[in-house]
Amino acid sequence: MSDDPHLPDVPPAPAAGETPLRTSLATPFQRVRTPDPLALVIFGGTGDLARRKLMPALWKLKEDGLLPDAFCIVGNSREDIDDAEYRQRMRAALEEFADAPDAGEWEEFARRIFYVHGSTDDPRTFAALRERLDEADREHGTRGNRLFYLALPPSVIAPTAEGLGRAGLVCDAEDAECWTRIIVEKPFGRDLKTARELNAALLRVFGEPQIFRIDHYLGKETLQNLLIFRFANVIWEPLWSRTYVDHVQITVAESVGVEGRAGYYDRSGALRDMVQSHLLQILTLVAMEPPASYDADSIRNEKVKVLQSIPLLQGDDIQRCAVRGQYAASGDGDGAMAGYLDEEKVPPGSRTETFAAVRLAVDNWRWAGVPFYLRTGKRLPAKASEVVIRFRPAPHPVRDLVQRDDPAPNALVLHIQPDEGISLFFEAKQPGLRGLLRPVSMDFDYCKAFGMESPEAYQRLLLDAMLGDATLFARRDEVEDAWTLITPIAEAWEAGGEPERYPAGTWGPRCADELLRREGRSWAVPSVME
Repeated sequence: MSDDPHLPDVPPAPAAGETPLRTSLATPFQRVRTPDPLALVIFGGTGDLARRKLMPALWKLKEDGLLPDAFCIVGNSREDIDDAEYRQRMRAALEEFADAPDAGEWEEFARRIFYVHGSTDDPRTFAALRERLDEADREHGTRGNRLFYLALPPSVIAPTAEGLGRAGLVCDAEDAECWTRIIVEKPFGRDLKTARELNAALLRVFGEPQIFRIDHYLGKETLQNLLIFRFANVIWEPLWSRTYVDHVQITVAESVGVEGRAGYYDRSGALRDMVQSHLLQILTLVAMEPPASYDADSIRNEKVKVLQSIPLLQGDDIQRCAVRGQYAASGDGDGAMAGYLDEEKVPPGSRTETFAAVRLAVDNWRWAGVPFYLRTGKRLPAKASEVVIRFRPAPHPVRDLVQRDDPAPNALVLHIQPDEGISLFFEAKQPGLRGLLRPVSMDFDYCKAFGMESPEAYQRLLLDAMLGDATLFARRDEVEDAWTLITPIAEAWEAGGEPERYPAGTWGPRCADELLRREGRSWAVPSVME
């Protein structure tokens, strides 16, 4: 209990051996609960995502005691290997991308890992899978509960879902005896038409509550905390509107190039790959209204309202409010960086953008007149993702009282990666007689504040899917509304014109700077918390 009557009481830390409270967006401050017994099937089970992210996340959940005792993993891919080889590969993946497992603990975990070889376009694969899952129900007590993770290329998502349905591997959404869920990786289509077709194909087999469209960015701690930061702290709500906010910047910067993914990336580009999913998801969390309750549908309803409040960019507005770039070769010697057109498997003369910046508006009562600037790119100077909320300048002419340029506007910065945290920037007077102002910051760092690393995004998202909590997953209308906004821009860019080249290792093309400069603003340089 606090000794100061003006300060709120803070709950005591859990006693030794007691399960700590877990903050959940769906049911705030609930205790951790273990999922129902289940079998997790990973299509693309030998692929990069399974090795780098999924298996390490599952191992960590196991170490934290968050997997049920009745649990098993079934991997599937075209590779003709057996259970023993698959287990060996997954152990190697843990040694490379997570903590090396203890021999005894690994043996107990490994006996729950199985493998089914076969192509998803072959009905025999699904027959073999059903036989393996029925065996898991008998031997491991998984009770017919199944979570299918489709870590697959977009072209085979719909056929795989249809194959599961034909094989009788999907419980009815209303079945009280067992449940089935499917996790689908982005991209969810490449435009509005294909997104609608994919959703229709999934809904022919699964009910909407059974479909979990995953965007790993929503599993990051800073974004999860954004709703709590906004709606559990009354000091922010009066400021979070057009009255005090000048503009919002959302940056997702990558220092790497296409890293061997040119085959996929050249068909996608920065706009489809990042803006349609990650950046619009972040925008909705920043701009949404307080939900009526903290269940999945209430939160997702508010996110959809934001997307539906964004005016479409069409015709001349696209040229004025959306810009693109492509990284070119730069440097020499050891510091030389190849241009996009020099990357392996990039077609000669490709016009695919590796940088995209868009100015959007949210035309509602809270945000009318406040521009939202979104940018993302490859081969930028740093890997950094953050949201910058710039407040309006103070109306009092304090600059007349000091010997410097106009005071910097106040800013709130949400650091998403690499260091998760929040910074508040404001003006302060330097010590001395001259009255000089200097920007200073107050910083909150998750790792330092709580003495622990934030969990990997896939840990949270996998656990939520097992629990049936869809809060951090995209709903059908959310996906289609996002594509409604992005498709006209993508089609206009495909119809003609060239992306502006920018040297690899710089902050993008000059047209991106001009996007803000003509409105008297400039991009914030992403910062790394110290």
